[in-house]
Amino acid sequence: MTTQEMNQAFEQAYGRKAEKIFFAPGRVNLIGEHTDYNGGCVFPCALSFGAWLLLAPNTDKVLRFQSLNMPQRYEIAIDAIRPQPDRAWCNYALGCIDIIARRHPEAKLERGYDLLYFGNVPAGAGLSSSAAMEVVTARAFTEEMVESLDTQLPFGYKDDKQYRTELALIGQACEHEYAGVMCGVMDQFASAQGKKDHAIYLNCDTLEFEHVPVKLEGIKVVITNTHSPHHLDSGAYNDRVRQCKTAVEQISKVKPIKFLAELTPEDWAAVEGAVTDPIAKKRACHVVGEVARTAQAVEALKQGKIELFGELMTASHVSLRDNYEVTGKELDTLAESAWQVEGVLGSRMTGGGFGGCTVSLVRDEAIETFKAFVGKEYEEKTGLKADFYVAEIGDGVTRLH
Repeated sequence: MTTQEMNQAFEQAYGRKAEKIFFAPGRVNLIGEHTDYNGGCVFPCALSFGAWLLLAPNTDKVLRFQSLNMPQRYEIAIDAIRPQPDRAWCNYALGCIDIIARRHPEAKLERGYDLLYFGNVPAGAGLSSSAAMEVVTARAFTEEMVESLDTQLPFGYKDDKQYRTELALIGQACEHEYAGVMCGVMDQFASAQGKKDHAIYLNCDTLEFEHVPVKLEGIKVVITNTHSPHHLDSGAYNDRVRQCKTAVEQISKVKPIKFLAELTPEDWAAVEGAVTDPIAKKRACHVVGEVARTAQAVEALKQGKIELFGELMTASHVSLRDNYEVTGKELDTLAESAWQVEGVLGSRMTGGGFGGCTVSLVRDEAIETFKAFVGKEYEEKTGLKADFYVAEIGDGVTRLH
């Protein structure tokens, strides 16, 4: 859908023109899964598809939410902002508006708005459609709720990177408080800080990060959608968070730590006996190994060792399957089929798991073979049809108009 078509849809919905348009991307994580809330490093990149927000103020002191992707419409008074029941999609936006005001007392919501959202991130694909919606809302309403944006960034930030980090933190807080998912900051951070043709090497404890060029000559990043939607708020994700906390508590009796990511593989070998909970031990084993793999993979990319990067991606999936247990039949079928194709350097699940997508590095000449073989294997074994997207790495959140 073009921005002209979105403008027409806004005018049809509200009887007047939108005043501003914002865009925030989805993301794919190349490696570093379930390390973010464990204080570790991740390596995501922003994608060229995401979420758009069109808005115009109104005189009614209400927030009107419409989406071109969802049938439900919501109208909420600006003095009655609170989580809406029945997993309302507007919570991902409403929470950001609420959290901006609570984190920044100088931010005031003094008028209502008519809002129209559109997203082209495949639903339930684990490519952060919710984070894109949160970040695009945070970007728009930090501008709307804070004066003097023409002369300075909101909240007195002098550095655009600091401001973008704040947008990510607003989105993460919304996820915690309004969606009930105790996620790390990776998804929102990638949506806020993305840079074209770069991935983000992010330390999720300190929020220090580096944009690393993704130079893949003759190789493409291919995302494969299981069409088995993931549900991070179904409980399994939050269970993993609790299991990791159990491991930290037990390890801290012999070696004080705040996060599992503080442990090197050598440290883990020395303290794993302290973890008496067998499930927590498996989760910790994955996290420690994944943090080390991510560091290796980033260094391999910098050195142009793309084959090694692919091998580490595959090792990541094996650990997510065997130790973290967040893959399942659909994701395993896609990854294991991909490993059989000549010209595939590596393949792994990406995102929270429990459905969603895989991400693969595929040589240009093997892409059509990859699609045909993996698609056939997947349909035969699961009865589902996969979709394939050749990823384009894009920029982070921006105002378009």
